Amino acid sequence: MPNTPPLPWLFFSLSGRVSPSAYVLAGLLLVLAQFFPLYQLSRLEPGTATSQNWALVFWVVLLISTWSSFAVTAKRFHDFGKPTYYALISLIIGPILLIVLACFRGDPGPNRYGKRSNAPAEP
Repeated sequence: MPNTPPLPWLFFSLSGRVSPSAYVLAGLLLVLAQFFPLYQLSRLEPGTATSQNWALVFWVVLLISTWSSFAVTAKRFHDFGKPTYYALISLIIGPILLIVLACFRGDPGPNRYGKRSNAPAEP
């Protein structure tokens, strides 16, 4: 059996490299970790002590998973021979891209991908 590195290295260390499959699997695990406290919060009455505890759990998980995402992304960039600060740039560009895609309208008329938004392209 090959020597498998420990999970703390994968999620918290900035050294080394990871493959695309490890990157995707780590990302899925981080998303699941964030959704679990959100799911628990959605089941509770707002303002209760239990909901406040789950809100705290969510923020702790969010902080930890943000660092973990940065660490895994840095190792993925290392696999391309790029330095760690590329991962920092992706943390800045990612939210900006999300805001642009969420807030700005697309082309007003037809383009090469279809006649209008929210509809499949016609052949």
